[in-house]
Amino acid sequence: MSIARHHAEWLRLLEVSGPFLSLPVLLKAFPQGLDGLEPFLVGTVRSGYKEWQAGVEKGRANIQDNWVRFVLREILGIRDDSVESGQAIPEAIRVTLPEHGETLRPDLVVAEPSSKLRRLLVQVYPPTQDLEKPIRGKVWKASPASRMAELLRATGVRLGLVTNGERWMLVDAPHDEATGYASWYAALWLEERVTLQSFRSLLGAERFFAVAEAETLEALLTQSATDQQDVTDRLGYQVRKAVELLVESLDRADHDHGRALLGDVAETDLYEAALTIMMRLVFLFCAEERGLLLLGDPLYDEHYAVSTLRDQLREAADQHGEDVLERRHDAWCRLLATFRAVHGGISHERLVVPPYGGNLFDPDRFPFLEGRTPGTAWRGESADPLPVSNRAVLHLLEALQLLQVKLPGGGPAEARRLSFRALDIEQIGHVYEGLLDHTARRAKEPTLGLAGSNTKNRDYEPEVSLSELEQLRLKGTDALVDSLVESTKRNAKALKRLLDEPLTPEDERRYITACGSGEEGAALWKRLRPFAPLIRDDSFGYAAIIRAGSVYVTEGTDRRSSGTQYTPRSLTEPVVRYALEPLVYEGPSEGKPREEWKLRSPAEILALKICDFACGSGAFLVQVCRYLAERLVEAWEALEAANPGAVRLTPEGDVSAGLPEERLIPKDPEERLAYARRIVAQRCLYGVDVNPLAVEMAKLSLWLLTLAKDKPFTFLDHCIRCGDSLLGITSLDQLKRFSLADGPVQKTISQQVSFDDLIDHAIDTRLRIESMDGDTIEHVAAQEGLLAEAEEKMGRLKAAADQLVAAEIGDVGRDEAIRHATAALVSPDLAKVIGTPVLRSQRRRPFHWPLEFPEVMVKGGGSAHSSEIHHSWAGR
Repeated sequence: MSIARHHAEWLRLLEVSGPFLSLPVLLKAFPQGLDGLEPFLVGTVRSGYKEWQAGVEKGRANIQDNWVRFVLREILGIRDDSVESGQAIPEAIRVTLPEHGETLRPDLVVAEPSSKLRRLLVQVYPPTQDLEKPIRGKVWKASPASRMAELLRATGVRLGLVTNGERWMLVDAPHDEATGYASWYAALWLEERVTLQSFRSLLGAERFFAVAEAETLEALLTQSATDQQDVTDRLGYQVRKAVELLVESLDRADHDHGRALLGDVAETDLYEAALTIMMRLVFLFCAEERGLLLLGDPLYDEHYAVSTLRDQLREAADQHGEDVLERRHDAWCRLLATFRAVHGGISHERLVVPPYGGNLFDPDRFPFLEGRTPGTAWRGESADPLPVSNRAVLHLLEALQLLQVKLPGGGPAEARRLSFRALDIEQIGHVYEGLLDHTARRAKEPTLGLAGSNTKNRDYEPEVSLSELEQLRLKGTDALVDSLVESTKRNAKALKRLLDEPLTPEDERRYITACGSGEEGAALWKRLRPFAPLIRDDSFGYAAIIRAGSVYVTEGTDRRSSGTQYTPRSLTEPVVRYALEPLVYEGPSEGKPREEWKLRSPAEILALKICDFACGSGAFLVQVCRYLAERLVEAWEALEAANPGAVRLTPEGDVSAGLPEERLIPKDPEERLAYARRIVAQRCLYGVDVNPLAVEMAKLSLWLLTLAKDKPFTFLDHCIRCGDSLLGITSLDQLKRFSLADGPVQKTISQQVSFDDLIDHAIDTRLRIESMDGDTIEHVAAQEGLLAEAEEKMGRLKAAADQLVAAEIGDVGRDEAIRHATAALVSPDLAKVIGTPVLRSQRRRPFHWPLEFPEVMVKGGGSAHSSEIHHSWAGR
């Protein structure tokens, strides 16, 4: 086994979330592999572990403390004089959280004996405490892992170790950067000894006290930070390539059937469908690994699970070759069946999957993927799925499940399996935000996909029409090379050398095959032959030659102009906390000290309306949901403590013993937090983005956060909306006066219908949406119906407002705009058919705040806290 594979193997056996050690750094720090274990150590650990297990079963006093001391001393080699405990721990190594009534301090501190420099804080919990779940009975609803991260940041110590005896979690909290978590399991130390090796090699006394500063664990983690960004970028690149592969596969199937399969499908719809497939797969990986679906059930694993499908396809490819997979299409049908199962559920004596609903998995959203025509219903129409090969599905899954890590010194990349259970929601959003600046286009003429530079930025892989390259070549080699340097970021000398290189017979055959057969193919090959060395390979290893009429993925807009930028959790956490503290507590606004802060009531917290004006993939909304849900649970528990005789509470905090079960908060702490996140997402969060795909990604991020077993997707269509938040009316009065400016107006719109009646009806309907828990598929269906009812009323006002914006920016004359707006207000049908000049001329989608969120912007949602959008984060 190579050293790279050795490190990749033990990394795969850890549970890692956030930044951790990168493969290149490990190869440099441990070029011969991890430190070896003394022959007697495994036996010693086995004896100690069995003694701990027996002590836990018998409830022996001090067994937990003895076991932790044993691990520090016998496994990590940390002497007792390097460990501080009890009164020996300085007062500075603690943090008081008066708003929660808690003080955090470690149980043990590992310090250098000579300098007393604190290197590691250790926190010990009972064996029954999950390190990633809130502690029962504590006011602050933070997990042991989160508590350690807070303690580390407050004390300036970077590393912490949290344990319940079985799980040993390293917490890395560098200042102003993302926190990383890596976990070892004591039982696995004996089954997979390489995990014991890694635990000792990284956290042993030698790594803290006997190596140069550049080789300490803290230094290795710092060196890995840059590589971690490269890893995330690499995953984003792989996912983008997978989307390209899927679009290419769909287009190839359409080509093979005489363009009869996708003739009515727009290229943008094809790209959106491919991206949606990838989002579905990410969701399924996360749900399966988190135990929310039936992974482990033999029937589900064999016929539905996406987590097992890659291994099945890879085994077939290894046995028979990928060419055989090219001729089979059952894997694609299996994916479509799984998507249907998640959306509509399965009710069978051997397999039960609850329906999750939502538009993410809706088979009718992209019926062409199932070979159905637009307007057909999946429950009543037979499907004839597009012939996407098993080979394409294998590459899709491997792009998501296997991270190809390039190693120092060149050579083949090392495949590292990703854990979606540990992958941060924000990281998933970052991966997908990179796809927002791409789109699908149909080639009007032969086009070549050119190879980019080998730099870390993988965006320089342009598609250039053959005629453009020919015109540049006519101007001379220098003109051609100068243009290629700009588009590919490759070195001019290297490009000239490539253009002069003769083709091998094998390469020539590859290019000729890609050009197609017959006279047309021969003519195309003759034209592109001078540029052949510049062409990159596609995802299947074929030359990226795009023939006229084919659909391909390319850059649409750059990320800056599309308004998308990744926001890491290290930024969202402090921003959200400091922005919302004055809203959830009484005291901060008055300048009172933290110990005098008072948490607001559940009703007041649920009345808050928080909006992100440019939400992207939802990083800030996700963190707001986390923060408000934790405060909401604390508010519930404060009421329960104040009313010990109360049977149960409603979400708003009303004490009641007579309401049905579904109207009361859950008793179980884990279910309670999940429930709090769901109702916070539905009632308190609002998001807007100009990119419709970003809106879908924001919903996906919140679904991943709020997903609960046997519960449908949280209904978010009413609060996460698409539009240009900087273009549109901001008050109903502007529409009534038909002017965005203050002051007198010469001509206004004729109000043949009551604006206020339409608004009041929409507000009432939307408030009914918020009041529903959405815990059953029937509830969600009712919410969808209510939103459709509200949209029908508001559609007329939106059409009129669009005409106003069009007139204000000069797209149409004012008289024409008034005429169209009046017609739209009179008839809902006319409102649907009247085209919006803004969309036609500038491809912008106005967002009219009082019409999209009337319960907040017009009536204030019936609460003093809802009378305005409190906070926004724009321009990321």
